[in-house]
Amino acid sequence: MMSPMKPTLPHHIGFIVDGNRRWARERGLTTFQGHKRGYERMKDVADWVFAREIPVASFWIFSTENWKRSKTEVRYLMNMVRRLLMKEVDELMKKGIQLRVTGRLDNVDRDIKELFEHALARTANNARGILNLVFNYGGQEEMVDMVKKILEIRPQVRMVTKDLLQKYIYSPDLPDVDFVVRTSGELRTSGFLLWQATYAEYLFPKRMWPAFSEHDLDEALKEFARRNRRFGGNDSKNPVQ
Repeated sequence: MMSPMKPTLPHHIGFIVDGNRRWARERGLTTFQGHKRGYERMKDVADWVFAREIPVASFWIFSTENWKRSKTEVRYLMNMVRRLLMKEVDELMKKGIQLRVTGRLDNVDRDIKELFEHALARTANNARGILNLVFNYGGQEEMVDMVKKILEIRPQVRMVTKDLLQKYIYSPDLPDVDFVVRTSGELRTSGFLLWQATYAEYLFPKRMWPAFSEHDLDEALKEFARRNRRFGGNDSKNPVQ
């Protein structure tokens, strides 16, 4: 008797973690309480993702647009990043998870940059999965930085190809994103991993990020498995690469 086929899973799933503040307002809580719950939920979702043997999970935790928020809120969010980098790395080591970052680190506080560098180096050899923090990231900003790098490193270049550009994105060695989930019902991508998510499938559940459950994840993965990914013309879900 043949065993049932495993459902198709993404290789790299990305989360736009939207709705922390609205979730808090609906419950009479502070913005900070919403962000704290969202932080805890990110850790939960990462565990659920890696338990399903999905190799890479990206979470957009701070965008270049978020600097426009109040100084108090930005300070709170930066302190949460510090907490993650100081207190969660031991757990990542126990779980065998490698930490990565996609975004700009040249214009953040020096201690945050150093904490990222330390955490990246410490977890570099972990092989069970990759937790990629999309931090201080903007899709258009990545394109600008990509061009600047090429002009700086290869000013004489005349032939511009996709392969060349690929080398100068923020995380060129990570696989492309297969599946993007944006919570809270907002129907836009906001420039999330523009280059990397060119052929990603998208899902926009109405659930606010702090309320996103393990059941919600499984329902999202079922929806991904149902999609017929044509990649511009191929009718197969698993096209020849």
